[in-house]
Amino acid sequence: MTTQDSSLDPAISERLRHTAEGLVPVVVQQHGSGEVLMLAWVDDEALARTIASGRATYWSRSRREYWAKGDTSGHVQWLKEVRLDCDGDTLLFVVDQVGAACHTGDHTCFDADLVHWVDG
Repeated sequence: MTTQDSSLDPAISERLRHTAEGLVPVVVQQHGSGEVLMLAWVDDEALARTIASGRATYWSRSRREYWAKGDTSGHVQWLKEVRLDCDGDTLLFVVDQVGAACHTGDHTCFDADLVHWVDG
């Protein structure tokens, strides 16, 4: 993971509150419906690649490499918006999801378990 060679606008990078590993969490939301699809991580380089290509690109903490969503599955995320939260510690990618967002094949990574529900 390299952030010093990033082509991300320094003014954007300065607004981000990175973890000690140089990462920022990204909540990924479906354009139009607002459905939350997944959570992923970016560093400055992944964010720069996302903005430049129009395709969501992330940093895989387990594989220790960049991955453009859909390169192997065909389930691409086309970027519509990038938003920064009020504290600068979380990004929101608003995307048009093609196919499943989750690596399990589910539409969203939040389909698996309902932990708690409040009626009313």
